[in-house]
Order: sequence, then structure tokens, then C-alpha cells
Amino acid sequence: MNEELSSEELSFEAARAELERIIQQLESGQVELEEALVLWQRGETLYRTCVAKLDAAEGKIEALGRRVEETRPS
Repeated sequence: MNEELSSEELSFEAARAELERIIQQLESGQVELEEALVLWQRGETLYRTCVAKLDAAEGKIEALGRRVEETRPS
């Protein structure tokens, strides 16, 4: 796990990659219960980070689209 950076400091791609690694670990069944709980919690945090970053990107794209429409000649 990359605990050097908080989930908010990670790029979307880094957060998604770490989340994918966690999912693989959990699906492998090779982690003990306590570690699985820690991984699950980190995974939830990373998931929320990814959703927030996607929502922010969607908002920017929508705003840019509105600006283009406003400047388009009628």
C-alpha cells in the first residue's frame, strides 16, 4: 500500500491502481482477517477518492461544454 501519500494527494490513476491491487489481494483469500479489514478500509477511501476525482472532472467538462455553447455564434 502507498501510505506515504494521503488518498486525496494521489492522482486518479494512482488511486485506481492501488485500489486494484487491494482488490486482488482481497480476492486471493491469502490475507488474514485483520489485514483484510485494513485493506477494505483503505479500499473504501480510495474508491471515494476516485469517485470524487471523476465527479470533479465531469463538472469541469460540463462547464467547458457550456462555455463553448455560450461562445458559439447563433
